[in-house]
Amino acid sequence: MRVRLDIAYDGTEFHGWARQTSGVRTVQATIEDALSLVLRTPITLTVAGRTDAGVHATGQVAHADIPRASLEQRSLGGDPTRLVRRLAKLLPEDVRVFGVREVNPLFDARFAALSRSYTYKVTTNPAGAVPTRRTDTAVWPKPVDLARVQEAASQLVGLHDYAAFCKPKEHATTIRQVQEFRWAEASASVLEARITADAFCWNMVRALVAACLTVGEGRREAEWVTRLLGERARNPEVPLAPARGLTLTRVDYPHESAFAERIATTRDRRTL
Repeated sequence: MRVRLDIAYDGTEFHGWARQTSGVRTVQATIEDALSLVLRTPITLTVAGRTDAGVHATGQVAHADIPRASLEQRSLGGDPTRLVRRLAKLLPEDVRVFGVREVNPLFDARFAALSRSYTYKVTTNPAGAVPTRRTDTAVWPKPVDLARVQEAASQLVGLHDYAAFCKPKEHATTIRQVQEFRWAEASASVLEARITADAFCWNMVRALVAACLTVGEGRREAEWVTRLLGERARNPEVPLAPARGLTLTRVDYPHESAFAERIATTRDRRTL
C-alpha cells in the first residue's frame, strides 16, 4: 500500500532532509531507519520538498510504499495510523510524524503537489532573537522598512524564471510561479514573511527573502529585483538569508481524481 506521512521537525541539528552517503544526520535517514525497524523491511520516502540544513518544517509531506504484510503485527493490526504511536517512541524529539494514512496509489508527495508554503521569521533587534525563538528566527544586522520590503516582494509574485535566485542544478528548470509573498510585523522588531509557490528551486526562498530585506534596508531599490527576474544565472549580488528563519508550513494537493493530470503537468518541461 502507499501511505502518506505528515511530518514536522526542527532542522537545527540536521544536515537537511536528504539521506547522504557520508552518514551525517538527516531527517530522511532518521525517519526511514525508524520505519524500517518497525516494519521489518527497508522503507524509502519520497518527500514534497527537500529542505536544506537548518531549515524547519511543520507541514512536510512524504509518501512510502510498504508491504501490507508488514502491518500484520499485533501492535499494528493492519492499521497504518498506528505507526504514529510506534514512531513517537523511536524518533528523537526534534522530528515527529503526526499522521500516517493509506492513500491512492497515484498519490505522489513530490509531483502531485499543487503548492508549497513557507514562513520566514527575522528580527532586526540589535540584541538578536529572543532566546526561546533562537532556532526559528534569523537575525538581520540592519533595520528595515516594512513598506519597502513588501514593495520588493510584490514584484516577485507571478510566473518567472528565478535563475538569479537559485543555486544551479543540472537539467533542472528555474521557472516557477510564486502565488503569494506577503510580509507582516509579527512582534516588535520581528518580521514574518509568508510565501507560496507551485514549487521552489534550490535556495530560492532564502534568496528571495534576502533580496527583499536588502531593499528594505535601503541598499537597493525595488526595481533591482525586477531586473534580476530577467537574468538566466545565479546572481552573486543576491545574498542568502540564514537557514534558521525558514519553515515549511504547508503542502497542498488536488483531489485524488486529478493526481495523474497534476503529475504529468509537473513532470513536463516548463517554459515562460
